[in-house]
Amino acid sequence: MSIEVIADGVIRDENPHWVYYIDDERVNELDPKRCGKWMYMTSDLERAEDLVREAVVTGAVIEAKHSTAAHMALSRSGTGVCCFYLNGDDSEAHHRAIEFLLRHDLVRRTKTGRLYNVSFKFDEQTRAGEYGGNFHAKIRLADFADLDTGEFIA
Repeated sequence: MSIEVIADGVIRDENPHWVYYIDDERVNELDPKRCGKWMYMTSDLERAEDLVREAVVTGAVIEAKHSTAAHMALSRSGTGVCCFYLNGDDSEAHHRAIEFLLRHDLVRRTKTGRLYNVSFKFDEQTRAGEYGGNFHAKIRLADFADLDTGEFIA
């Protein structure tokens, strides 16, 4: 692991599987019982690095991480993931994170241009092994934004 300070209060930490960006001054706001993430799948490590760094440095989220090349090599699909962390019950944090995701085109669209109704996943669901058909989203993009226009719901 190697930790470096990359901006005021923001650190970068890396291990063989993940590269983390953490707002060290706000990280204690994340509650393990309420924390979760919006995710973006990618095979572009350079873009993943830029995205997670920007998300934390700009305050869109308190913490973000992306897969390393070694981690992606273990994936059947050869892709990795970017995770953008916030407390699931913090609607303002969801707004900031979703605005970041949409501004950077991180939510795929259907052939008709409609946003996919992506899910927010609580860390407790990950720890419980909820993946694929065993995962049931409690929060989805449609809870915050119109999937046709991308505009936030009042």
